[in-house]
Amino acid sequence: MRPTLTHVALHVPDLEACIAFYQQFCAMRVIHRRAGKGSTIVWMAETDKEHRFIFVLMPGGKDRQLAADDYSHFGFALDSRAEVDSIAEKARLAGCLVWKPRDEAYPVGYYCGVRDPAGNYVEFSYGQPLGPGAEHMPTT
Repeated sequence: MRPTLTHVALHVPDLEACIAFYQQFCAMRVIHRRAGKGSTIVWMAETDKEHRFIFVLMPGGKDRQLAADDYSHFGFALDSRAEVDSIAEKARLAGCLVWKPRDEAYPVGYYCGVRDPAGNYVEFSYGQPLGPGAEHMPTT
């Protein structure tokens, strides 16, 4: 048996705000929307990854009140440090920057953290062993 992670399902307090966040910050798009058990269920994915991994968003969640030093998060890899800085500035202007850009030893790399409308943290990184830039990183 070899399980494959295909999705994460989240109950969120404001479905439309979360859709807008993941579109704006993560370049995800709605690939499926349907009525389900008295509410709307939305599937979101990155372009060309619709058959590999999705977020399922459903209304009815509570706002997560994570501490700034709580590192529970979803991780998105970016193509450069400049893109991390750009996301951090966009988040600062939107009032949702949690962790300013910082550089840490491999395998952590360069990253910042942003709070989504449901209170989940989203990390944007460059230089981790997954995603863009990984081919230039040392292996351990």
